[in-house]
Amino acid sequence: MQTLIIVTHPDIDSSLVNKRWIEALRKFPDQYVVHQLHQTYPDGKIDVKAEQKLMEKYDKIVFQFPYYWFNSPWLLKKWFDEVLTHGWAYGSKSGYPLSGKKIALAISLGVGEDELRPSGIYKYPLKELTRPFELSLEYVKADYRPFFAYYGIEYHSTPAYIEKSVPLYLEFLKAL
Repeated sequence: MQTLIIVTHPDIDSSLVNKRWIEALRKFPDQYVVHQLHQTYPDGKIDVKAEQKLMEKYDKIVFQFPYYWFNSPWLLKKWFDEVLTHGWAYGSKSGYPLSGKKIALAISLGVGEDELRPSGIYKYPLKELTRPFELSLEYVKADYRPFFAYYGIEYHSTPAYIEKSVPLYLEFLKAL
């Protein structure tokens, strides 16, 4: 069964890591379906029913995005607000269509992992900063899985460093 990868990047053409991950995923069309929100909805108007039907088709879903300003890009937040609706994703009249689906995050970060800990400059680990995603997905009864994170893009933007992320990401997806 294929894994749905929902990519949210406001400028994928300028991306280093996320663009490279998409290139790698496209080599395995029988395993991964890449759905780019900014490409699909450049005006920000989300087709909620189409997104819900898409989510219903897959048992494994990954939200891939760059992490900045301690959050995801705005379109992913809008997607969560509009697609995971009461009556569809949760609530007494919901069939909980995401129940048991394995859902994870794949995140690229400019900062180093050591900066996201109590002794670091930002004081909080990424696990704590991504807790709203975890809570939201658990609320709709999804099987929230540990995230994949690739740190330090701001400091290590060399082709070799970017390329090093690809097998790690593919390995993460296979284990999902």
